Amino acid sequence: MNLTRTFPVLFVLLWSTGFIGARLGMPYAEPFSFLSLRFVIAIALLGLLALAARAPWPGLRLAGHCMVVGVFLHGLYLGAIFWVIDHGMPAGISAMIVGLQPITVAILAGPLLGEKVSARQWSGLLIGAVGLVLVLAPKFEFAGSGINPTNITICFLAMLGQTAGTIYQKKFATAAPLRTGTLWQYAGALLPCFIYALFFESFEFDWNGELIFALGWLVLVLSIAAIFLLMRLIRDGSVSTVSSLFYLVPASTAIIAFFLFDETLNWVQVGGMVLCAIGVRYAMAAGRK
Repeated sequence: MNLTRTFPVLFVLLWSTGFIGARLGMPYAEPFSFLSLRFVIAIALLGLLALAARAPWPGLRLAGHCMVVGVFLHGLYLGAIFWVIDHGMPAGISAMIVGLQPITVAILAGPLLGEKVSARQWSGLLIGAVGLVLVLAPKFEFAGSGINPTNITICFLAMLGQTAGTIYQKKFATAAPLRTGTLWQYAGALLPCFIYALFFESFEFDWNGELIFALGWLVLVLSIAAIFLLMRLIRDGSVSTVSSLFYLVPASTAIIAFFLFDETLNWVQVGGMVLCAIGVRYAMAAGRK
């Protein structure tokens, strides 16, 4: 069995668990203080892994490209999402806005990367978008006062940050060694998060088992395992095809929440999950062709 064929499924499953750490950790720490600590620990662990494996290090120019990726893909994207949720934005609505990322990537991949997005890929992306709306639509009724112009604007910035990081990685940083390149990404992500926390937060943590578990989970599972998979997928495929996987994240998250937190699923959401899966399958098959 070719293990690389399982990477997209594994990536979606790992990326979908990010809400577990956020849900457990945010009541006990401020968002940018939490992210700063997360990135520091990830840098330290990746540094130890790189030294133990005698991994090659990128040159200064390539390291700089990796840091730019980190600013967009981790600093801006995660920082904005954590900030709006901390300021009352419903997670479902923010996920809906960020879920537009595959369409944005497909639009920009042509002029910026020279990638041709076929009609079949566009069909898959649009099918996935419809499925995403169906998965998240039942959550709209729980939207509160956190839906305001500021939060919506910052959600769009998060989506654009993720898009920019994905495209920049494909164009300038695919040659970076996986471990050391990712380390430099987190060095770039740390800068804006630490600066914001330094001026606007207190770096106070209410240490307990839930916060420790959340931090460990987000560092090991999201910041290392899931990001390694994402970098590998971007290196080996077109960014529009890889980005279509993000359509599956809300559906996968809903399934996990159903089993862990008894959150109910209705038939509209189940139908949306099926459409997401069909859309991603169609887009990825067209991309390989």
